[in-house]
Amino acid sequence: MGRVSNNLIGILNFLTLVLSIPVLGAGIWLAHKGGATECERFLEKPVIALGVFLFLVSLAGLIGACFRVSWLLWVYLLVMFLLIVLLFCFTIFAFVVTNPGAGKTLSNRGYKEYRLGDYSNWLQKRVGDGKNWNKIKSCLIDGEVCKSMTTTNATTPTVTEFYAEHLSAVQSGCCKPADECYFEYVSPTVWNKPAGTASTNTDCALWDNDPSTLCFNCSSCKAGVLDNLKRDWKRVAVVNIIFLVVLVIVYSIGCCAFRNSRADNDYPRYKGYP
Repeated sequence: MGRVSNNLIGILNFLTLVLSIPVLGAGIWLAHKGGATECERFLEKPVIALGVFLFLVSLAGLIGACFRVSWLLWVYLLVMFLLIVLLFCFTIFAFVVTNPGAGKTLSNRGYKEYRLGDYSNWLQKRVGDGKNWNKIKSCLIDGEVCKSMTTTNATTPTVTEFYAEHLSAVQSGCCKPADECYFEYVSPTVWNKPAGTASTNTDCALWDNDPSTLCFNCSSCKAGVLDNLKRDWKRVAVVNIIFLVVLVIVYSIGCCAFRNSRADNDYPRYKGYP
């Protein structure tokens, strides 16, 4: 069983080592790509860090398992244990902070509207920070999230057709004013402010028909981003559960390999020993 565990750990770490190379290459490519957007610059450092981490941990596990280097296997198992603890804590945290918050269903509308106050305080603080939001807003503008609303049809949809559209949370929050603003519809991203109509919703005053402004500074836009983030985090949390099960299995095999390597080092096989 000991030799089998060493071989399995060696094979698994060889595969992870090979996987780390394209991950690291992608991070380096993003770092040196000319004209990179704010979103791409935001991704480059985490991708490089992930690639280096996978490479070093896999190398330690591969050498430790194949050459019976007990201290390397010990380091490998320590890192694996810390990774399991961190993933477990993050998974619980993700479920907790993404539990509150949902879009408000409107009568005779194909879309929902989103309010920032409906989401957890921790998420609200993340998008409430000006520096963080400027980066997110830059990604939304660069990604042209509102452009698809104006290019789905050859002609401009009527107001009735637009109200029947199934918009994403980001499109609903960032690309149009709130229904309670009572703006006059011109096109999906062009709305006229009526004279003499006041609303308690502060987002109404922030709306602008400029494609680079629209409602990107609105609380509804931040809420739409959080709703999208909420769904993504829940998917990641489910994947993490599966990944945790795999890591626990690999960790158990690694423990067997470590005991085997330590036994080999404590009781070396001398020539002539059966």
